[in-house]
Amino acid sequence: MDLNVTLVLIGVDIPRSGLLRSGYPDPRTGQWVFPDLKTGKSYNPSAATQTERRFDLVDLDPFDYDTAEGMTAFVAHLAGIEDRLRLFRARPGMLTEGAMPEYLFRRTRGIVGLLKRLVEDGCAEAIESGAEELTPDLLSTIRISLGNLTDRDPEAGEVPDIPEEDPGSPPKKPRRRGRNTVFDDHGAKAVDG
Repeated sequence: MDLNVTLVLIGVDIPRSGLLRSGYPDPRTGQWVFPDLKTGKSYNPSAATQTERRFDLVDLDPFDYDTAEGMTAFVAHLAGIEDRLRLFRARPGMLTEGAMPEYLFRRTRGIVGLLKRLVEDGCAEAIESGAEELTPDLLSTIRISLGNLTDRDPEAGEVPDIPEEDPGSPPKKPRRRGRNTVFDDHGAKAVDG
């Protein structure tokens, strides 16, 4: 049955997760090849292969910062993130200029999930502190934590290694919560007369 639908599903280290059984990339075609199912306990021995027959597995590595193409791709990804940030002091080039791309790559090793977590937590801190922009100084106070992923198996590659924090990072500053005054009623203006 052909539904003419494209689905993009994302996972970490799918071949080792057991979801598709072990597979290998065919060097001629670049497509993943899954061996025939051996004897199993299922009444329908083809059932385990139904999912793997219906899609192509595309392997996406972390961004690479060793080549010009890798750096360009990483900065383009940062530009896409930057375009969608809604901080009051956000500016063009906030994530893509100066030392920021190198800083973000060093903190995340180009792993998209870690970058996402760092930027999200950085935005929350920027809002709570009133800074309303992302800077290396602000991000250095953020510890990338994946502690809430209790249902992931680190042995299967489902949890990436988190780079250590910068040894020269300044100590965490206490958070200060600014007060939003947008809807404050300042009273009626005095009328001359």
